[in-house]
Amino acid sequence: MNTRALQHKENAAEPILYMAMELSKKQWKLVFGDGRKRRQVTIEGGDLEQLREALQTARERFQLSKEIRTMSCYEAGRDGFWLHRYLLSIGIENQVVDSSSIEVNRRKRCAKTDRIDGNKLLTMLIRYHGGEADVWSVVRVPSVADEDARRLHRELERLKKERTSHRNRIQGLLVGQGIRLSPRRDFRERLSKLTVWDGGPLPEDLKGELEREYERLCLVAKQIRALEVQQTERIKHEDSKCMRQVAQLMALRAIGQTSAWIFVMEFFGWRAFRNRREVASLAGLTGTPYDSGDSQREQGISKAGNRRVRTLAIEICWFWLRYQPNSKLSLWFKQRFADGGKRMRRVGIVAMARRLLIALWHYVEHGVVPEGAELKPV
Repeated sequence: MNTRALQHKENAAEPILYMAMELSKKQWKLVFGDGRKRRQVTIEGGDLEQLREALQTARERFQLSKEIRTMSCYEAGRDGFWLHRYLLSIGIENQVVDSSSIEVNRRKRCAKTDRIDGNKLLTMLIRYHGGEADVWSVVRVPSVADEDARRLHRELERLKKERTSHRNRIQGLLVGQGIRLSPRRDFRERLSKLTVWDGGPLPEDLKGELEREYERLCLVAKQIRALEVQQTERIKHEDSKCMRQVAQLMALRAIGQTSAWIFVMEFFGWRAFRNRREVASLAGLTGTPYDSGDSQREQGISKAGNRRVRTLAIEICWFWLRYQPNSKLSLWFKQRFADGGKRMRRVGIVAMARRLLIALWHYVEHGVVPEGAELKPV
């Protein structure tokens, strides 16, 4: 008898209460089951008291003891991981599921309700506990500290987008009057002297809007500078594993503070990779072949992993070619793709990104400098 059959036999003899949660802003749909019967309850979203009461009522309805083993699941999304931590604190074994990995009906039209989704989640939870590990993808939940460490660079990312939006808005308002002017430090002085196409002054309401937009731009720029200073100070003075990894990556030519920080906080700092395939898969840099009957083609990379790391790895590869021209990776790219035209170079840079991430993983974990790569002078 195989291991899966043994596991299923053991699970069948052990009474378990299963709970699947379909979360939304206003209501949570809870679906309970013991492997034979099911029960659905709707509670107010985020009400932990109602959740505890629903669990107790489910145990009573299924005639289970208070100490019964309980397993639950919900899809990763807006509610984040606080609920997962709460469930663990009260003794419930919870799984946070990647929603894109859940099976879907491929019919053109199919019914979709919270009730149906909850029942499906419960069925898959029972299957997962029965030994079908591939029934879905389970999200690895970061610790509170690891999750908090990702906030600084993500806020910087949002602020930089907001800064670009304010700049574009100012330039767009001025172009509408036939004026081409970039917002710089002396923008207020120049704004007071601007005239429209016929030499007349700017309309008062437009001028007021431009001044307010520029004030928002200045505020965002100030916050960006403050966060960048905070980031630099942490790297210099904070003695932690993540900060040491950031400094280690920054020692390589072609990698600066921003890219090193993102690589560590999003990728290398808290994830335990077992092999190079996991590194490439988590970045979404694995191929997706289509091979059915006589039809065979490559659909491109999966893009199923961390989009920030994937995008950054591809960007860094262009810098790597420039600042690490004698490295093994750069020579491999030049030999395979440099003479193949623009399209082949774009394809090749994605393949190089996968290899670069694996090389950086070996460097961070084991101190193995990528072959032929140069370190910055001390």
